[in-house]
Amino acid sequence: MMEVVTRIGTDVAKMRRIMDKNEDIEILNWLTPVDYGPQQSDYIKRRQAGTGQWLLNSIEYQAWLKASKQTLFCPGIPGAGKTILTSTIIDNLIAMFGNDENVGIAYIYCNFRQRDAQTAEGLLRSLLKQLAQELSSLVDCVKHLYSQRGVKQTPPSFNDFSRALQSVSAMYSRVFIVVDALDECQASDSCRSTFLSEIFGLQAKTGANFFATSRPIPDIEGEFKGCLTREILASDEDVSRYLDGHMSQLPKFISSLPELQQEIRTEITRAVEGMQVTR
Repeated sequence: MMEVVTRIGTDVAKMRRIMDKNEDIEILNWLTPVDYGPQQSDYIKRRQAGTGQWLLNSIEYQAWLKASKQTLFCPGIPGAGKTILTSTIIDNLIAMFGNDENVGIAYIYCNFRQRDAQTAEGLLRSLLKQLAQELSSLVDCVKHLYSQRGVKQTPPSFNDFSRALQSVSAMYSRVFIVVDALDECQASDSCRSTFLSEIFGLQAKTGANFFATSRPIPDIEGEFKGCLTREILASDEDVSRYLDGHMSQLPKFISSLPELQQEIRTEITRAVEGMQVTR
């Protein structure tokens, strides 16, 4: 009889865990259906092995990495490789801290085609989802937001999501937030400025580290005055690695002409340097 009672108790507990897990998934998907993970995987696959090491080794990145409450802003012209470098930064953070439950990592790839979803609130909800889902259990402040969604209650406000993000971030010893292509975040309705204000406010209260890229736009650059800054340029080493990795895709006759291969490398590298000089 005791064995039957024990087994029933175990089955009930197992069922409760399954129900709680399903509810957690429902709540997280309610926060936002947007998932930047597939984009991150795609960008990392496109990255030529070894490229971007100059940024990882830079004084600015190392200073950003070692201390809390740091912001690193990396402007760059179109085509400089900002998005692939952003994916490299995310990959580096995951490699270092992915198994550390005390470190939270959240990232966003801004895209002007997704402006309906990437409102200031939508971006906050995405960061909240990413940080909340890495905790061992879904926190009460997030569950409370979900409980407010009903038509008979006032739905959660922007400030409610902001406070929840601060609460969840405070549960980590360190938090890293990475945002690519701020210039593609809509400026209308003060979306971009509101989002940045929230991130800087979060940083002031929780010590979060913030990494961002953008085209060199004065309004955006003005938001990062006094912060760590490193311009993104296509380095000779990265260009060389990329060309070496893609030389096999050129017509077969080129593989038998090493001098022509070198001329191709030289001319493309020169063209990239010229683009950077005249930007």
